[in-house]
Amino acid sequence: MIAGQKIQAVTFDVGGTLIRPWPSVGHVYADVAGRHGVKNLSPETLNRNFAAAWRARRNFQHTREDWARLVDQVFTGICQPPPSRTFFPAIYERFAEADPWRVYDDVLPALDALASLDIRLALISNWDERLRPLLRRLRLDRYFEIVVVSCEVGFAKPSPVIFEHASRRIGVPPAQIIHAGDSYGEDVAGARAAGFQPVLIDRPPASASALLTQQSRTGAEKTGEQAANRSQVALATNEPTPDPSQEGKWCPADGGVIPMNRAPGEPREDGRAERILSLRELEAVISHR
Repeated sequence: MIAGQKIQAVTFDVGGTLIRPWPSVGHVYADVAGRHGVKNLSPETLNRNFAAAWRARRNFQHTREDWARLVDQVFTGICQPPPSRTFFPAIYERFAEADPWRVYDDVLPALDALASLDIRLALISNWDERLRPLLRRLRLDRYFEIVVVSCEVGFAKPSPVIFEHASRRIGVPPAQIIHAGDSYGEDVAGARAAGFQPVLIDRPPASASALLTQQSRTGAEKTGEQAANRSQVALATNEPTPDPSQEGKWCPADGGVIPMNRAPGEPREDGRAERILSLRELEAVISHR
């Protein structure tokens, strides 16, 4: 329940919360590879490979070298020499551009509404040096007073250090800040550890075409495709791959899975995170504080 403290600021995650890859990571990878002579690749195969590589990553520090190793894993068995020796620089720069990203439809209305309430807005993101220019290209930078990036702070979510750093820069106590993000492990757990009030945004699968594909499959095929599509906050973020078995549910701190049947913003009695389906619902969450 978000109560007892007047909310003065809202911080947001970026990838999977404000923006998503478009049409998908696999489509962008296939396009760049094709321009470098590796033709006729399946975006769906690349998406599945990316999901597997993302789940398997360890000690990922957002360096260019980390990304090169991950992209090589995605293309294992597909092309030689590996992308790190050929077209990886083009992939890396491609995701610094605006075209492979889309801003979710609810983002600008929500940011405008919060700004009208004199709520201070900031970002806390696991990202690299490409984030700030990308925000400018997407025209999102104008909404946020403070942008805190893991590669600059030296700590990534869920470390409370990055949240505490943001609180100091905003000049608002943690208890008066809501943090909204799409990852329970990174955003909710990290925000709670730092004393923020967490809100989990439950985004749908990455694209309508992906969802239709899922609906036409069964069992393991559907689960694998969901994992790939929900992993597409790509080549710029550090969000863990969601568990497809928990789709449409809310995960409390004890690791259980609780269906969320309350209306967004309706007070909780257990102090756990709110779950919302749209950022427009943040107004309701704040009004019920």
